[in-house]
Amino acid sequence: MALRLSSDHLQDVVAHARETFPHECCGLLAGRDGRVVRVCRGRNVDESPYTYRLDDRQLLQFLREMDQDGLDIVGIYHSHTASEATPSRTDVARAFYPEAVYVIISLQHPEHPVVRGFRIVDGTVAEEDVIVQ
Repeated sequence: MALRLSSDHLQDVVAHARETFPHECCGLLAGRDGRVVRVCRGRNVDESPYTYRLDDRQLLQFLREMDQDGLDIVGIYHSHTASEATPSRTDVARAFYPEAVYVIISLQHPEHPVVRGFRIVDGTVAEEDVIVQ
């Protein structure tokens, strides 16, 4: 199933990637039925240009808020600062939410960011459409 988000949501995740450069950014996309209704900007506790890990306390806070609002994790996003918008081996190994679309924002060419989505299930990667509405 495709991931649908507004242009404002897309601009928000790209801005987050640019703001945290040269480190990777990360966060959750909250919504229903594959449609994003909220961007949850996270803090990358790895503070690394190569990996990301969302702060555990923030994750719990986001999950509580989403539960209260009847929302699900429809996507998990992060940036690649110097590589293409394709999942790395680390991304695949750390993909623990098979129901989510993993959105990668590539800043390999910062003036032209590339955003792509992937479903990652048991180590198998399949590209998913990211539709801006």
